[in-house]
Amino acid sequence: MKNTHSGFVAIIGPTNAGKSTLLNQIMGRKVSAVSHKVQTTRTRLRAVKMVGDAQLIFVDTPGVFKPARRLDRAMVGAAFDALGDSDAVLLLIDATHGITKTTRDIIAKLKGESIFAVINKTDAVPKPKLLPIAAELSEAGIFKEIFMISALKNDGIAPMLGSLAAVMPTGPYLFDPHDQTDVPDTLWLAEITREKVYKFVHQELPYHIFVATEKVETAPDGVLDIYQKIVVASENHKKIVVGKGGAQLKQIGTAARHEIQDEWGVNARLHLFVRVEKDWEDKRENYEEQGLEFKK
Repeated sequence: MKNTHSGFVAIIGPTNAGKSTLLNQIMGRKVSAVSHKVQTTRTRLRAVKMVGDAQLIFVDTPGVFKPARRLDRAMVGAAFDALGDSDAVLLLIDATHGITKTTRDIIAKLKGESIFAVINKTDAVPKPKLLPIAAELSEAGIFKEIFMISALKNDGIAPMLGSLAAVMPTGPYLFDPHDQTDVPDTLWLAEITREKVYKFVHQELPYHIFVATEKVETAPDGVLDIYQKIVVASENHKKIVVGKGGAQLKQIGTAARHEIQDEWGVNARLHLFVRVEKDWEDKRENYEEQGLEFKK
């Protein structure tokens, strides 16, 4: 009987380092929201990847940044909480930004034997500029290995996965090997729509919006009806999301619906409603919906 290995891998790093892009590339499908807007990922999304006899359970944490509001503190707290539950840690660094103060602050908090550094977006930086980044990481003395990858181009990822598989503890699989993610369907659907909101109103809208899937049901004609609310903090933000004559909201809904249909192989109708809830960040249920801890 073959030995099996299974463990958790936390992906941590500054905002926009490419964590969600890396996770989606590893899985070969969309499991985490990707946006040019910072702090897109809010939840500790889990994805399951089989590498030989090893099961890697990836935890895509929110990006680390200086928290200012309650939501910010919950997101940063979720990122560091994930480290304590992990068998390996991937620290992701954006090669175009180098090692920032935020990255150094993260390094100072990392502990353990299976910590890996991953320099991402190497396709966008001349090789001579990568050497000082690698040198500083090496001098930190805590990294088991340092990888140079391009998550966008799927370059350098396979060797990284092999090294992660090698440090997973011996034990039974924690998830069915055929599973890819343990993210609830309602949350996954909400993440898709939230990503599209950022895509189409990136310049005008602050990142602090909230999308919730309120109901999913199959209609008599076999079409999946998905009802979601997009929560914003002001009437002005609502006007931005809705757009003139509802055009912006229609564009958001169409893009989200197409992606849902492509990923799930179903026909779907997406019903979007934009609501103003000025105090949504102070409601415990909104944090629980996103898998975050509500902190007073």
